[in-house]
Amino acid sequence: MLIDLLRQRRSIRRFKDQPVAQDHLDLLLEAALRSPSSKGNNPWEFIVVTDKARLEKMATAKAHGAGFLQGAPLAIVVCADPAKSDVWVEDAAIAALQIHLQATDLGLGSCWVQIRLRQREDATSSQAYLADLLALPEGMMVLAIIGIGHPVDSKSGHPASSLCVNQISYEQFGRRR
Repeated sequence: MLIDLLRQRRSIRRFKDQPVAQDHLDLLLEAALRSPSSKGNNPWEFIVVTDKARLEKMATAKAHGAGFLQGAPLAIVVCADPAKSDVWVEDAAIAALQIHLQATDLGLGSCWVQIRLRQREDATSSQAYLADLLALPEGMMVLAIIGIGHPVDSKSGHPASSLCVNQISYEQFGRRR
């Protein structure tokens, strides 16, 4: 059941030095391609990166939170073309979530690296850095990078007690049960 998958999913930043099998990569990409998009515009594009040298460069794409990519055997860069859809951010985020869920279902770990609206250590744009590194066409935007691999450690899902149930309203804002 989906809820069981959601209960076990965690962000994983440490991976074994082991490649992700091609059949698993194929399923990750199929999950992304099956994601819904507004009006069926499918504005997203996915760049699969397994080259260690490129992953090391991607690990410096933003000031904080991307360093773990240098130890990831796989990264999927989630991009989109804003000319195809005014809700490209939402469409690309849905696709990224489906990659995360498929990774968990396969026993893989994954973690999101936010790129949109982020900067590098030198205050230059993360977008511009990755556009150059990945040879993106003009106008193609990077939403996020998802690092994926076989987890070094197993982590339990977050307990139900950690859920922010006080942020649920009924019928109108602030009305709690």
